[in-house]
Order: sequence, then C-alpha cells, then structure tokens
Amino acid sequence: MVTMNETIYALSSGGLPAGVAVIRISGNLAFPIAGSLAGALPAPRQAGLKTIRTRNGLVIDRGLVLIFPGPASFTGEDCVEIHVHGGKAVVNALLQELSAFEHCRLAEHGEFSRRALENGKMDLVEVEGLADLISAETEMQRRLALEHAAGGLSGLYNAWADRLTRARALIEAELDFADEDDVPGSVSDMVWADMKRLRLEISDHLAGADLGEIIRDGLKVVIAGAPNAGKSSLMNALAKREVAIVTDIAGTTRDVLHIDLNIEGYAVKLYDTAGLRETDEIVEREGIRRALRTVADADLVLSLAEIGSEAQRNFPGFVGKVLTIGTKADIHPGETNQYDLLISSATGSGLAELHELLRQDLQARSGMLSLALPSRLRHRTLLGESLRAVEAALASEDRGLDIRAEYLRQAATSLGRITGRVDVEDLLDVIFSEFCIGK
Repeated sequence: MVTMNETIYALSSGGLPAGVAVIRISGNLAFPIAGSLAGALPAPRQAGLKTIRTRNGLVIDRGLVLIFPGPASFTGEDCVEIHVHGGKAVVNALLQELSAFEHCRLAEHGEFSRRALENGKMDLVEVEGLADLISAETEMQRRLALEHAAGGLSGLYNAWADRLTRARALIEAELDFADEDDVPGSVSDMVWADMKRLRLEISDHLAGADLGEIIRDGLKVVIAGAPNAGKSSLMNALAKREVAIVTDIAGTTRDVLHIDLNIEGYAVKLYDTAGLRETDEIVEREGIRRALRTVADADLVLSLAEIGSEAQRNFPGFVGKVLTIGTKADIHPGETNQYDLLISSATGSGLAELHELLRQDLQARSGMLSLALPSRLRHRTLLGESLRAVEAALASEDRGLDIRAEYLRQAATSLGRITGRVDVEDLLDVIFSEFCIGK
C-alpha cells in the first residue's frame, strides 16, 4: 500500500544512456540515505562532488549531490538529487542500492508531483500544467502549459472563488444581523451587481475553451472529398514524405490516416479520409463511415475536388468552417475560380497559400493575448457548472437570500474542484497516471 510515510526514489531525467542521469529521492529518510551513499552532505542547494558508494564501500560513481530541505522543496519534503553519469549500468547499480534501504521504494507515476499537491506546493491546475509542459511539442503548447504550471489560471479561479465566498458572507450578515445598524440594507445590491460581473467574466472565459483545447490537443483539420480528388497527394505534400498510398484507383484510401504538423507554433492534426461516394463495397463503406465521423469532429475541413468538379460544402454533423480547394491545377490551367484555393500537389503550386490560410485561421481563433485559458474537458465542465449556479442565483430573486446563497456555494464548490481546493480524490489517480515515474 502506498503511503506518504515512505521515502521514494526514481530516475527523473531522460532515457538512458545519457550524458547525465538525475536520481531524485524524497521523504523523511532522504538525507540519511543520501549520507549513507555519499558521506557528508553539502550545504542546502549547493552542489557537492561526491563519491557514491554502496553500503559495503564499493564505488558506484562520482557525481554531484544536492539537498533540498522541506518544506522549501518541490515535494514539500526533504529531497535529494544525485547527478551521475548516464550509463545504464551506473543508474541500475544506484537504483538497486536504494531499493535495499528499509522504508524506501521506487516511486509510482507522478508520485513526486502528487506529494507536492498534497503538501500544498501546487494545486491541481498547476499539476496538469506541469504534465502538459513536459509533453509540449510546439511553442504555443509550451506557453499555455507554462501559464497553467505557473499558477496563472489558478490565480484567476481562486479570485473568483474568493468573490463568491465574500458574497455569501455578506448575504449571511444581512440574514443574521438585519436589525443591526452596522449592516446596511444595500449589501444585497452590491453583492448581486458583482455577481452579474462575475457571470460575464466566467462566460467570456469559457468562450476561450475551444482555443485552449486546440492549443493543447491540436487543430483538427480533415481532408475530405470524392475519390481521386487528390486528398492523399495533398497529405503527402504537406507531410513532405510518403504517408498515404497514392494510385489512380478510386477508393484506395480505406481508413483514416493522420499526421502532426507545426504551424507558427500551433499543433495541427491533419487527417486524410476515404473518398466520399455511394458504394456497395463493404470495406469502402466502412471507410466512408469513419471519414464522415472524423469530419463531424473536425475544427476545419479542407473539401477537395478536381478542378471542374463541384466541391462539397456541407457535411453531416459538421457546422464549422469549410475551405473548398480545387486540385490538379497543373493539368487544369486557367480553370474557374469557384474554389477558395487552387493547388497542385505535383508541382507544389498553391501549397504555400494553403499554409498561409491555415496560419490565418489559427491566428483568427487566437485573437487574444492571455493564455489563461481552460484547456481540458474537466475545466470546461466545472466552469459550466459554476456559471449555471451563478445564473440560477441571479434568476432567483423571489426565492429568498438563503436559497440564492446556496447557489453561490455550489458555484464556489465547482471552481474549487478545478484547482483541488475541495475534495477531488477520484480524479487524482487518473491525472497522475499521465506522468512519468520520476516526476
């Protein structure tokens, strides 16, 4: 059974072999264990070059040792970092030696961060931001994750929760001390004016959820159209490698393929789908069904048609933006401009313009400077609950202050669940399972 009383250790740096490997130790026994391995420990937060030995005196390696006394450490506990050469044999020998100490065990996924949460060093949004920062692949993902990990989003939610708490306190004062001269009757007017402002703030904030999820998970762009419209050729041209099979045979693409692109720091997930047409062939019909399902979930659809054919503009279940693209411009020169863009995957004509259209679309979606945006479905759901509770309080003028105060309590509880200020135990195992062992 996992307990907070045990001292934990893990490799916290990257995969082996490497130039340097960092082994992290956290818990009440961290300093005595490190002393057994390295002798006299250096001063806090100062690196000391030490010979790392087994308890039998055999040398494992020479490396740097740093100690971080709690609570001023990442986990809030006593922590040690041992920096050694990043060879597999060196690291395995050190980890094997650590496993021999009583009440010391290998950390589980995300356990260092979980201890930081439980010791008040981070809140839940900051933990999620840290996980996103570790996995960030684009500049915008890094910036969004850093905003969350640094507490920008938490500060906003905590300020809203504090306003709700103050509003409830003023309502309680008016209910309990209505006959006292020092509690003016205009308190309610002040409270509800602020709650109207808060409703607008939460609503505006929720409007950025789509962008937050796009930055974190990537803009989902789907290439759709009739068979032989050039979908797979465009996919390969944008990927700059052979991702999809290209032939003159209609219906070659049967399943959904996807690649990840980086456009101006944004992650873009590009999907190639089966050609859309009526068919009795059972495998192709399944590919078309999957294609339509992928289109319905898209953020943007590139509807391709060979120049001279009509591009599809409406797709079942999709209500977003559709860009119509005429393909094979190299063999259809001077054709009609009934499309948003003309391209040739064979010559590269129009591909730079398509890249620019995607960049403009991303910029239009991100028409804001702040990246204090909700980026997970969990955030969106709880913010929606909080907003509905505030709206219910504002709409319940005829139901009494006690009922309206209860709605505000519900709103504050939903905000608290985002940051972990109220009980969210059921979420923790799921969230920390996303982390690597050493974090």
